[in-house]
Amino acid sequence: MELLSIIHQDFTMSIECSKFDAIWGKAVRNVGAENLTSTYSWSDGVVSVFRQDEDGNSQEIKNGEIQEAVFFDNAEYPIWVDFKNHVRNARFGSILQGDNENFSFRKGILAGFLNYGNDIGKSEILIDYAVGTEIRHFRFGFDVLSTKLNYHEHWRKIIEDIESEYRMLSLDYMRRTFHGFSPDTEGETPELVWWSIFAGEQKKFVSAVKSIIERPRHRLHGIETYVRADKLTRIPISIENELTEHRKEPAHLYRVEQQVQSNDTQENRFLKHALGQITAKYESLKRRIEAIKGTSVPFKEEMKAMLDTLKHLRRNPFFRTVGRFKGMNQESLILQKASGYNQVYRTWNLLRRAYSLNDGIYRLQSKDIATLYEIWCFIEVSHIVRDLLGVKPEDVDHRNRMEMNGIFTWELGKGEHSRILFKKDDVELAELVYNPKHTDRENDSISMENLIVPTVPQKPDIVLQLTKRDRQKEMKMTYLFDAKYRIEGRVNGVDTPPEDAINQMHRYRDAIYYKEHSSNELKKEVIGGYILFPGDGQRADVEVSKFYKTIEEVNIGAFPLRPKDTDNRDLLVKFIESLIGKDSIEILDDSIPQKGLYYTSEEPKDAIYMILTLDTEVNEDVASVLEGRSDTIIMGRKGMEESKDIQTVRYIAPIIPGGHIEGYYKVNKANLKRVEDARYPIRIKFEVDDWQSLRQPAKFGMAKWAFRGVCKTREEFFKHCTEHAIIDKI
Repeated sequence: MELLSIIHQDFTMSIECSKFDAIWGKAVRNVGAENLTSTYSWSDGVVSVFRQDEDGNSQEIKNGEIQEAVFFDNAEYPIWVDFKNHVRNARFGSILQGDNENFSFRKGILAGFLNYGNDIGKSEILIDYAVGTEIRHFRFGFDVLSTKLNYHEHWRKIIEDIESEYRMLSLDYMRRTFHGFSPDTEGETPELVWWSIFAGEQKKFVSAVKSIIERPRHRLHGIETYVRADKLTRIPISIENELTEHRKEPAHLYRVEQQVQSNDTQENRFLKHALGQITAKYESLKRRIEAIKGTSVPFKEEMKAMLDTLKHLRRNPFFRTVGRFKGMNQESLILQKASGYNQVYRTWNLLRRAYSLNDGIYRLQSKDIATLYEIWCFIEVSHIVRDLLGVKPEDVDHRNRMEMNGIFTWELGKGEHSRILFKKDDVELAELVYNPKHTDRENDSISMENLIVPTVPQKPDIVLQLTKRDRQKEMKMTYLFDAKYRIEGRVNGVDTPPEDAINQMHRYRDAIYYKEHSSNELKKEVIGGYILFPGDGQRADVEVSKFYKTIEEVNIGAFPLRPKDTDNRDLLVKFIESLIGKDSIEILDDSIPQKGLYYTSEEPKDAIYMILTLDTEVNEDVASVLEGRSDTIIMGRKGMEESKDIQTVRYIAPIIPGGHIEGYYKVNKANLKRVEDARYPIRIKFEVDDWQSLRQPAKFGMAKWAFRGVCKTREEFFKHCTEHAIIDKI
């Protein structure tokens, strides 16, 4: 259907969207019709602009007027521009070549389509065309909205939260949309913005400068000097003859070149320049702020102390041997990553690029909304964990850092580079990692220190590990969160998460293993996986929804999480609070797949036949188990090989030390069982049936496998039973 019609003195433009009714309906359900507005503006030459409503009626729009929105994310908009005869040529004027290639000019018509993907914000349609020898330019401005979140309210909250945690992380370039930025509306000048930023950075900056002065980066530098023969550490070929000639003259001096360490490096020159620049700026602004009526005496004293510290650092003898900074002739990894230097470089960059989020004439482009939502969810989870653990913000060990992503923008480091440790009294309580797996190459290297994927790369957005110090000493419980900027539909007044994302969490949990530092064995300790999505709904309705109730049933589910929705956010808070409060045994007893695991009827290709030595202390009727008359088998003290997944065990062949393999059971279900054993309080209970007797009993060496399950493939199991079959029982 045609949505907008623009009558211009040189052309008529028509903007269409075939599925607009469905898009509009989705946006109304998720955001509300009152929030789906856009400001329309255009350049000179326009005669009239009409918008078609849902009933097919035309409504004229005035320049600069706010009306119902037309453009939404992830929707395709065909555009037709029918030029008058006096127009010779025309082209689409986007900064993105891909968008320009979507348009072609033939027989007086410029036609193509736009799809904004996940970019939301302000945008413009730009068209350049020729009339005679004159090149004319047309601009039509509007807002691109989200069908899932309120752009006018939620987007700003997401940006503010990200910027308060990671300055400049929200920004991007070469996007289809932009946003207005300006100095603060209260009248703050850019210099005061500089001052406010440095107020939060000054302690870290001073600490970084001091650490560099104490342990600077050096480079070797050759100098010529004269030394006696007894001071030579090595004899250069160039003085061998001279040494022979004057061997009887101990006082003779020989000219040699020595390598000495020099502080005069490019990075130390930058440090000297940045420190001088910031000190001068600080002193200038300090005088102006002190002159403001009402400035407190303690605040003036703090400013004086900071200025004295900066001046004292500038006078440090270290800088006497450092030359003048002449700019960077190439990118420096030391400035970006070396301890101390990276903080100085970060502060200097922040002070050069200060801005505020108030609407203004300055245009800045942000990351797409899906990426922003993902980062925001990571920050929200980190704040929830921090508050629940009672850790002060200043005591959180941020080992995460931003890394350059292209020429102008930054991204949050992945894996170990985004790691946050939560400690109290130097005791580690939890850690949080953003996006730990993102390439095939990382399967061999562990990006979250001890998480590993033996098969294919898995990429949950957020990994939370809680350290338990109860009976399962130092045990780490791992929970996976995946932020999805998608909504599947609406059921009983509640937005629902995408079904494929829920299924993906099952794969994540089943594929990711844990490896201890002291062992190469793999352990299955990922407890659950949860989707975070921008859904809406009353809390009472969410609590009875299927995607929420499955969390308690199988530890897989979803939480609606959107800015300013405190009711549904509280569901996530209460859930994480319960995880922190439970002891490890209670968590394992409630977890899936160890508890309540029902196997599918289809047998996997890697189905395991487990030869299990029965522990007579926990299996009450061993005789009935060995004779195929039992419906329950309990695994003994040491369990199965930990590199094997319990979900793959389909058959169990029970034996006792000194006994033989008589047959095997089919496994139907597995769950956990507590027993009175301080070392091994949790056992695995198998529910079995369908006993199959072997034609001949088979021997099995038991010495080193006592009370342990030995896993074999079907082929290995029957080959063993054939090779070790006996005619007469011993």
